[in-house]
Amino acid sequence: MVDKKKKSNRAKRVFVNNIDTYSSKYIAKFLSTCIVGSSLEEADTDEDGLGVDEPKLQDPKLQNRTFKIVGSVSNNEVAKPNFALECYSSQNREQLLPRLLECDVIVYNISENATSGLVDEAMWAISALHSEMERFTSQKIFILISSVMTWAMSKPIDPNDPEIPLTEEDYRRKKPHPNFKEHAKAEKTVIKLGKTLKSKLSSYVVTAGVQYGMGENLLHYFFKASWLGESAMVPVFGTGTNVIPTIHVSDLACVIQNVIDHKPKTQCFIAVDDSKNTFEDIVKTISFVLGQGKIEKVPKEQAYLTKALTEVEGEYLNVNLRLEAVLLKDSFNIRWVSETGIIDSINWVVEEYKQLRQLQPIKICVLGPPAVGKSTVAEKLCKHYKLHHVRLRDVIDEKISQLVETVKWGQQEGSREEYVRNAQDQLDSLNDSMQRNEVIIAGRLGKELLYLIMREKLNSKPCKNQGFVLDGFPKTYDQAKELFYDEDMELNHTTSRMPSYNKNIIPEFIFLLEASDDFLKERVQNLPPSLADDKRYSQDKYLSRLKRYRKANVEEETVLHYFDELEIHPDVIEVNSAGDTEYSAVMDSILRVAGHPRNYGPTPAEREEMKKKAEEERSRQVVLETAERKRWEAETTAKMAAQLAKRSVQLGEVERQQRVLLEARSRPLRNYLMMYVIPLLSEAMGECCKVKPDDPVDFLAEYILRNNSHE
Repeated sequence: MVDKKKKSNRAKRVFVNNIDTYSSKYIAKFLSTCIVGSSLEEADTDEDGLGVDEPKLQDPKLQNRTFKIVGSVSNNEVAKPNFALECYSSQNREQLLPRLLECDVIVYNISENATSGLVDEAMWAISALHSEMERFTSQKIFILISSVMTWAMSKPIDPNDPEIPLTEEDYRRKKPHPNFKEHAKAEKTVIKLGKTLKSKLSSYVVTAGVQYGMGENLLHYFFKASWLGESAMVPVFGTGTNVIPTIHVSDLACVIQNVIDHKPKTQCFIAVDDSKNTFEDIVKTISFVLGQGKIEKVPKEQAYLTKALTEVEGEYLNVNLRLEAVLLKDSFNIRWVSETGIIDSINWVVEEYKQLRQLQPIKICVLGPPAVGKSTVAEKLCKHYKLHHVRLRDVIDEKISQLVETVKWGQQEGSREEYVRNAQDQLDSLNDSMQRNEVIIAGRLGKELLYLIMREKLNSKPCKNQGFVLDGFPKTYDQAKELFYDEDMELNHTTSRMPSYNKNIIPEFIFLLEASDDFLKERVQNLPPSLADDKRYSQDKYLSRLKRYRKANVEEETVLHYFDELEIHPDVIEVNSAGDTEYSAVMDSILRVAGHPRNYGPTPAEREEMKKKAEEERSRQVVLETAERKRWEAETTAKMAAQLAKRSVQLGEVERQQRVLLEARSRPLRNYLMMYVIPLLSEAMGECCKVKPDDPVDFLAEYILRNNSHE
């Protein structure tokens, strides 16, 4: 008996298809941490439970008892996951079959966005294994993870009570969605072939609910829309009254582990949590926790027109089905992470989403003397990191506008009297405070009201999600202490010398832009008059502000000392180049410290726009380079032509001079010949022509010798 248990708990080789996709990846990763047989007995410790931590997996004894993961990948260019021993391409079935035969368990996941090719591959796999099972030396398990869409058109058990859920007992009554008939066919094939010889090949179908968690997949659009907050309301496509059966992907992985360990007699299981949440409730909850909490119902078609969802994703999210996992709970030991569903678990599901998507806020504070360029740098940082620009005057104006709108629309639409009255009271308090402080320019309020408004802004969902850039505030130690004060921390750390502060809104990066007074005065003098007036940079006012700033920052307790006490040490960046209007050097220094963005990258539309601009820039560069090349070629040709012409003139002159010189040198010789040689030679040649001797040369020589008068 002990030997059998040890044998059943030996390491098993498990194949999972497409382990580079959402659902299969997390199922395979979960199984890689599980000890074979650990779900057979419910226990409290990690070692005997569903999974073990990575440090514990270094123990050779545990390694020999865990599932060994191999799998196919849909993208051959993706690096092999660290939880997998081997990865294969699913394109070549002849090469894939021997890999499947090496495994104890084969898992095919067609639960989400499965193409007809993938469903066909799953049916091929079970058929190929079935044809080879006589050669098996041990039992193999085939698990098909299917979709609730194969139940989508099922009628209620009791038409008079549609809230009665369907269970595994109603398997034969189920009807698939028209676009998921191939999935239903695959389920029947798997069940049928698994009944032939169970000692060699047993098969199971796990019908999975719409999966969520671990960074999200089908629900990702709604998480992203809420987190970004670009629209005031998150859309619900359709009426939203449909009930969506759901399951956390980690819980689904735990179900698969239990199927492998228990090898139940039943072949079909429904894998859903206990929730009966509607589509509207799910989206509203996501929006409330991550965004403004507002939703808007729009036609289903809007999802496809805006490319928010694909057609298949829309079908999943518009399913209306009540299912209950009876056999799963009766047969298995599931350590649920989200048994009651996404709404009850939304807070940690959101944290899981942020962590896995690496969506962490970046909180920056930019300080420095007036006119050093804080606002310009802050705007550039907000654009680069997609953060929110928090400037004191803008925050107060925004709050006043918000209250005015609340009072106006609340009165028109008949909102709750208490809600409207509260908004009116806040607006009156703001106006009274500004009048008491004789404020001419919005931005100076009573201290308590000022800190309240600023804290409200920093605690807003957009600032919590993406982060912010505090522009020039706080200016003093006391302002910083009041703005970031946390009463709860004060109560919990009464003996700490460190100032109590709110970790949710305290900046993690402090940048002090510094410049000399002469540099700043020269910059202000060169500003356009309209801009100088808008920023209160007239000569007298600016010098007074600069003087106050310098005085405040030589005291014992400055705003920089406050951050130093919290061990958030400011980075001082010199601004000393009047020609660097884009603050390139300053931005480079800040980006090196703050690191990479922790936000979503560009959207498809933004990528398309960036691609278009890049292509336009490349085209412009090509045009400029072509024009420059043609200009250079024309100039070069002209220069060469001029050089050739000049060379030709020079050669002509050289030739003329050579002719003159040759003429001058040959003249004496020519005169000599004409005087002494040519006359006698001409006479001799005339005589030679008359006589026509046999040897004319000898005749000429004798004639010249005879008649030479110079001898």
